[in-house]
Amino acid sequence: MARRKKFSKGKNKTFGARDDSRAQKNWSELVKENEKWEKYYKDILNLFPGTEWESFKKTCQEPLPLTFRVTGSRNHAKEVLNLFKEKHLPHLTDVEFEGEKLKAPIELPWYPNKLAWQLDVSKTVIRKNEQFAKTQRFLVVENAVGNISRQEAVSMIPPIVLEVEPQHTVLDMCAAPGSKTAQLIEALHMDTDEPTGFVVANDADSRRSHMLVHQLKRLNSANLMVVNHDAQFFPRIKISNDSDKKKDLLKFDRILCDVPCSGDGTMRKNVNVWKDWNTQSGLGLHTVQYNILNRGLNLLKSGGRLVYSTCSLNPIENEAVVAQALRTWGDKIKLVNCGDKLPGLVRSQGISQWPVIDRNMTEKNKGDEGTIESWFPPSEEEAKNFHLENCIRVYPHQQNTGGFFITVIEKVQEDSEQNKRVASTPEVESTSAAKKLKTEEASVPVQPQKKEKLPRDANEEPFVFVDPNHEAIKPCWDFYGIDNKFDRNCCLVRNATGEPTRVVYTVSPSLKDIIQANDDRLKIIYSGVKFFVSQRSDIECSWRIQSESLPILKHHMNSRRVVEANAEMLKLLLLESFPNFESIEAKQVDNTFVQEMKKLSSGCAFMLVSRGETKESLFLPVWKGSKCINLMVAKEDSHELLYRVFGIETTAKDNSKVQKSEKQGKEVTASPSEATEPGATAESSA
Repeated sequence: MARRKKFSKGKNKTFGARDDSRAQKNWSELVKENEKWEKYYKDILNLFPGTEWESFKKTCQEPLPLTFRVTGSRNHAKEVLNLFKEKHLPHLTDVEFEGEKLKAPIELPWYPNKLAWQLDVSKTVIRKNEQFAKTQRFLVVENAVGNISRQEAVSMIPPIVLEVEPQHTVLDMCAAPGSKTAQLIEALHMDTDEPTGFVVANDADSRRSHMLVHQLKRLNSANLMVVNHDAQFFPRIKISNDSDKKKDLLKFDRILCDVPCSGDGTMRKNVNVWKDWNTQSGLGLHTVQYNILNRGLNLLKSGGRLVYSTCSLNPIENEAVVAQALRTWGDKIKLVNCGDKLPGLVRSQGISQWPVIDRNMTEKNKGDEGTIESWFPPSEEEAKNFHLENCIRVYPHQQNTGGFFITVIEKVQEDSEQNKRVASTPEVESTSAAKKLKTEEASVPVQPQKKEKLPRDANEEPFVFVDPNHEAIKPCWDFYGIDNKFDRNCCLVRNATGEPTRVVYTVSPSLKDIIQANDDRLKIIYSGVKFFVSQRSDIECSWRIQSESLPILKHHMNSRRVVEANAEMLKLLLLESFPNFESIEAKQVDNTFVQEMKKLSSGCAFMLVSRGETKESLFLPVWKGSKCINLMVAKEDSHELLYRVFGIETTAKDNSKVQKSEKQGKEVTASPSEATEPGATAESSA
């Protein structure tokens, strides 16, 4: 058994750190061996030829490489990628560390647009090698502002094969921690800032659903809703308040069922799997997994696509679950052959035969006490019709990844009323022994019911929409020059009074209808991006526009509060807090910008920085005072812009405004109180 070592607090995680990194560091090394696991996968299932088994096992015992992807929905994704390739990649190639040549970073060939990369180096190298440390700093900053996501390679596959488009309604049934959900949102926003579809991200655990918000907030999408329900019984969603009409129940175009599983595909990062693994975990989770898949198929639109996935290699959790869905739904669903998708991904086909092994490693037969029929493989005739070979298995040794199982299911036709009644009924376990098995052997133990401690910023207040002509916010439309094409009816507040007092949010029109029609059946955790935030009351407009909404709003604003600026003006505002107009004019940086800003009344305004045809323009919020001006972006955004636009490197210790003296070669930082207007948040570019 592992023994506890000294526990140190306050250490910053690196970009490559995983949730279990601190546990691995502070506990003695666990033995990466499990006799039952080896017997099951090597001797009983016989998934690999004898020579291949050793490669599979050895890879499972090694730590995962660091993988990341550039956020594909951002217009400047190509710019961020080029920055990595031009400024970092050359210095990470042909590098030696302590006499050993390090592997150069590689592109994941199957990820679209070559936006995903793998760094196969240890944390020791990242910490001690100067160039890798610089790259890590680059990844940390870009990750903080939402331009890059650290994500395990195989975890990226399910959202890709789901093939989400901007008009789709999408449900992620088991969303936490949110990396796949982020991909779904990115796909929704591909090539547009105002998609007509939306993503509903669900998790059964209340705390995890609140934590999910932190992962997804940085994408600043008004087309996201986070909810908290047991996926097995996910409620029907009304699309209008007239609940009597069948057509008023929402069916989704795309559904992701990345279900809870035993997780033996994650043993490269979750070392506890080695000591905890047993066959019963898969058997115990099987029914829950099937119920979630079955519920997803009920909620899927005719012609829609559902992806069922696990980070397990156990067929009881994979092909057996899919086979049971095919039995239930018959020819109303089919498995999609993805052989032509993800070129460059090494994969294996699904299997149609497997034994059922209990906790004592004894093979069970259909009909034995305590067994469930759906655990067992399909008959010969079923196997011909099911085409389980269309399932995707990704093994760790095939391309140095984790293990994953993915199946793409298409709903061929709408379910009949008779099939709805059959398919919507969760599978009934035939014996008390099976019920006991489900309760005792699931890898996720049942915890005592208690009030969960939620994140400090969790808001459980209702969602109340605000009349756009409300006297508090009505002046904002004209003050900021917001056109009538922007749907002003989509503004809401999160307080019981329904009055706009501190923050006003905005959601997409399609989500507004969902929120209003389902306040009695959906436990909504989060939706909408911050739009208006209350500011000083002694100026012309007592609300400022929050930067999170700028990707949407920039298309609907005239030039009333927008002033063009040159790059040097942006650089000055990134480096200095609240410079006064007199000092700016003395530096002759951008006199036209200064003069135009002086004409504006005090309050929130915006600067537009054009960067030529090949690079994206920047649209950023500023605070215009009577004698000074300040750029309202958060610390991480300041650092990201300084590096991406001007090549100025910062450290994590720097405050949000970092002034570098080129002559003296030293740093001077502004005080935190001066760095940003209170409450300002990040949106580094339009």
